[in-house]
Amino acid sequence: MCDPTQTIVTPVDHILAPGTRRGLARIVELVAAREVERVVVGLPTTLRGGDSAQTVEAREFAARLAKRLGEAVAVELYDERLTTRLAQRDPSSRASEDSRAAAHILQSWLQAKRPVER
Repeated sequence: MCDPTQTIVTPVDHILAPGTRRGLARIVELVAAREVERVVVGLPTTLRGGDSAQTVEAREFAARLAKRLGEAVAVELYDERLTTRLAQRDPSSRASEDSRAAAHILQSWLQAKRPVER
């Protein structure tokens, strides 16, 4: 999750089995409770940027999530390469490794969306 200024990213509790009906329902609840406008889903490409079986699963998950959330909430895929490694280097948080990796994905996405300063 990030603050309204899109400056501070905070890990939230991870959701077990997010691709299941129960997991998707939990995500939908969290999105509604926090008035989320966009969900960024990690896209696990290979180190060379290609697709793998996990990439296909992530795309299918994002499509199912987008359908559940409807048009009011955008769902966007974003490269998640090396975020687990970053999370492993940052054990200071009480959040799970998966939650820390998700926070790194969101932080990278936010940085990529910011205008370049000259």
